Amino acid sequence: MSVKIEYTLSGLCCSQCAAVIERKVKELDWVKNARVNMASQILYLDSSASIGERQLELQSLVDSIEDGIILEERGGSDSKSTDLKPGSALKKKIPELLGAALFFVLTFLRGNETLPLVYRIVLYSTSYLLIGHSVLLSGLKNMKRGRFLDENFLMILATSGAFALGEFPEAVAVMLFYQIGEFFQDMAVDKSRRSIRNLMDSKPGMVSVLRGTELVETPPDQVEPGTLYRLRAGDRIPLDGVVMKGTGSVDTSALTGESYPRRVHEGRTVLSGYVNKDSLLEIRSTKSLSESSYARIIAMVEESSSRKAQSEQFITRFARFYTPIVVGMAVLLAFIPPLVLEGASFGDWLYRALVFLVVSCPCALVISIPLGFFAGIGRASKEGILVKGGNYLEALNRIDTVFLDKTGTLTKGVFSLTSILPAPGIKEAELFRLASLAESASHHPIAISIQNAWTEQGGANLAPDSVEEIAGHGLKARYQGQTILVGKRDWLLSQGIEVEGLSSSEGTTVYVAMNGVYQGALNLSDSIRPDAEKMVKELRKIGIKSIIMLTGDANPTAEFVSNTLGLDGYESGLLPHQKVEAVERAIAAGQQTAFLGDGINDAPVLARAGVGIAMGALGSDAAIEAADVVLMADEPFRLVNALRIARKTRQIVLQNIIMALGIKAVILILAAMGYAGMGLAIFGDVGVALLAILNVLRIMSGREPTSRKEPDTSLSYT
Repeated sequence: MSVKIEYTLSGLCCSQCAAVIERKVKELDWVKNARVNMASQILYLDSSASIGERQLELQSLVDSIEDGIILEERGGSDSKSTDLKPGSALKKKIPELLGAALFFVLTFLRGNETLPLVYRIVLYSTSYLLIGHSVLLSGLKNMKRGRFLDENFLMILATSGAFALGEFPEAVAVMLFYQIGEFFQDMAVDKSRRSIRNLMDSKPGMVSVLRGTELVETPPDQVEPGTLYRLRAGDRIPLDGVVMKGTGSVDTSALTGESYPRRVHEGRTVLSGYVNKDSLLEIRSTKSLSESSYARIIAMVEESSSRKAQSEQFITRFARFYTPIVVGMAVLLAFIPPLVLEGASFGDWLYRALVFLVVSCPCALVISIPLGFFAGIGRASKEGILVKGGNYLEALNRIDTVFLDKTGTLTKGVFSLTSILPAPGIKEAELFRLASLAESASHHPIAISIQNAWTEQGGANLAPDSVEEIAGHGLKARYQGQTILVGKRDWLLSQGIEVEGLSSSEGTTVYVAMNGVYQGALNLSDSIRPDAEKMVKELRKIGIKSIIMLTGDANPTAEFVSNTLGLDGYESGLLPHQKVEAVERAIAAGQQTAFLGDGINDAPVLARAGVGIAMGALGSDAAIEAADVVLMADEPFRLVNALRIARKTRQIVLQNIIMALGIKAVILILAAMGYAGMGLAIFGDVGVALLAILNVLRIMSGREPTSRKEPDTSLSYT
């Protein structure tokens, strides 16, 4: 039995601590797997047994790694926000402020250099201890734990060395500017976290449950499926459900990124996260809070950042070697030149080595890179695009071949019946009834269109005794001893049934047989989505080399759609496994593939493609589970937006890597040559980290264009 649980790590702000916590938790014998997401301060735990009292063991383990981190199970009512506010943060910095005031008094006090040495040592030491007491305490505790190469220890070593060389003002200044940099760095990290969290953090309040004629305010996690509740104008829908009473419009932007209102009425499905705009609605819940769409999407977005991209994995490995190597270079720099160079001063080379120590921490990389991918995932969520991990966000950059489904993806998937072609001796109404009867148990767009057309003509809804769906072929239904086949022409031929008529060149033809005898066919037309052609053009502009359509539809229809949109090619009449084979051939040829489908019958190919992208899958559990990326709105153009966000994220991550390594390399060279002091070293450490974090915030800025030009007043599902 496996138990999955999540904990918040309030107060976690050290990327090295996050890595150590993850490694140590994995070593516990009752833990199967553990992941720490430093950006969102969450520990994901997969245990082989119930946690029970072992939370205390986890807290003790965390305390042994870093003080001040509070472990709390997620979702608890007493969970507290750890967002930093400038006012409250400054109150905690009173000792540092006093130390800084003393330092500035000493700096601008005339004649302070003429004070007796002991007085200067006492005054500067007092200022140093007030400013750096937290660094000193953390460093000493980590030394007891055997961690000698963390940032605190290196800062203590560098400033203590400056004191030993008699550079009292510089030692205090280095600690002061380090603390100032850390303060602003923490504020920038927190701002980034809050910017990302605000995209998703819209937890529902109390639910107005109808108990007879009374309204009872109930916590959403206590509302069971099947409960009737009332929603006022302006309220956010807390639970997935069906409208039982009322008509109005809802804002779906929290899930789809689409700001236009959509109309709802009795019988329509509404999802948690929508906002009721203008009317009183009564809704019967269909799912619990944890299973409702918005809660599941938030959980997926948060957990997605723990699936690390290759860049993140590289930086994690790089950081493990970078600091020891630079520290080793500092030791060599301190002792080798004085021994081999004539006239070299040990104090001078020791000072240069101390500068090396300050620059040796890779904070700018280990903080900003994971935060960059987390911001990219959050930005995509803002645009109605769910990316399940940094690895998939990075993989979007490598795509050169895009495979597209037709029905429901390139076309609207809303068919209209254009003609009914009964076989000789068969009445049109009887043929229509047989087709509707067989299709009544299916949720395929063609089946729904036939059912709707039958109902609109006043036909009675009949339920078959049994239905068997033959994937990629059609349906076999039994009703009152009769066997009805509805599906493709080739399938009926394979069953030994003689079929008359040809497929429509601009639509879809459904063939019907009963008891082995051909009964006729129904022609249905589907329209191409207005943004499909624009999507194809933009994909070419951003470097996609091959755009191919894979469809189970007949060749004439596939050829018409492909020519209309200007695709590079198409394959028609495919069964689900044949779509997988088409993608596998491209992968074997070295192509980086993505498949975009509507998620209804495409689970196998979504799972096999390099990146599986489900479109319009809002409320579809199967599509959300199978796909790596989910476009929440029925707009294929959002694939272009996803690629643009992925490329912007990669661009900023690469900028941070180049900036951090470049600046550190320059400072290390200048330090070795004696041209860089402690102040420049502090900039190379904390300053560069701050710049990298501020650069990450650019990912959250702006908004990608959508293809929709006017409000969509209907929902795309029933």
